[in-house]
Amino acid sequence: MAEITARAGQLALAGWRGEFRRWEKSPGQIVCELDLEVDEFLKRELCALLPDAGWLSEETADDPARLEARRVWVVDPIDGTRDFVRGRDGWCVSVALVDRWQVALGVLDAPARGQRWTAAQGEGAALNGRPLAVRPRTALAGARVPADSLPRVDQDLVMVAKPNSIALRLAMVAAGEADLVASLRWGNEWDIAAAALIGEEAGATVTDALGMALSYNTPTGEAFGILATAPGIHAAALARLRARAEAALPR
Repeated sequence: MAEITARAGQLALAGWRGEFRRWEKSPGQIVCELDLEVDEFLKRELCALLPDAGWLSEETADDPARLEARRVWVVDPIDGTRDFVRGRDGWCVSVALVDRWQVALGVLDAPARGQRWTAAQGEGAALNGRPLAVRPRTALAGARVPADSLPRVDQDLVMVAKPNSIALRLAMVAAGEADLVASLRWGNEWDIAAAALIGEEAGATVTDALGMALSYNTPTGEAFGILATAPGIHAAALARLRARAEAALPR
């Protein structure tokens, strides 16, 4: 699985900063032809690896048959497409294998950064083969957050560099490069599945935006936000963000 994901990363890297078609598949949602090429490659190779597994990907029309499968590939061929098309390195290939609604294996391949993140349920997480552990923290004030700006109420937090890829931002918590990552809106499982396992296996606390456990291969393929933190600040972060999350919940 990691080898296939790495080959997909090299396919994307070969076209990165080159000439390729790009367009909006919906307002504000950028896609490029390399998204589709990488998706096609991953579907062919991963489905050959596990022919009985279902498929859920950002760039493939959803097939409800996946709901009957015990195991499902959950894939974002290029997470962080906005950075990818701008020639920035904040993107990765994200692949997760879900088994009975939980992520069993997760891989992020970020070839422009020379980074490969891996995790297996119950076996830990690693970056380029080096075991990962979150950085201990008990005070919310001063927590590092990947962000371009912070609202006034959060000025006690510390901004660090923010890749466009939400998966890479979550992986930063696993690597001790950030202490808190939060999304307070409905999002797709393919954005978070692999990275959430990497965070959990590195010791982070990872929930949805309301503090509930995450589940995958759901009928909608969506989750209400994500909150990944060092364990010692999760409760405080949840308390601070709850009103904002509840206000964003109605659809």
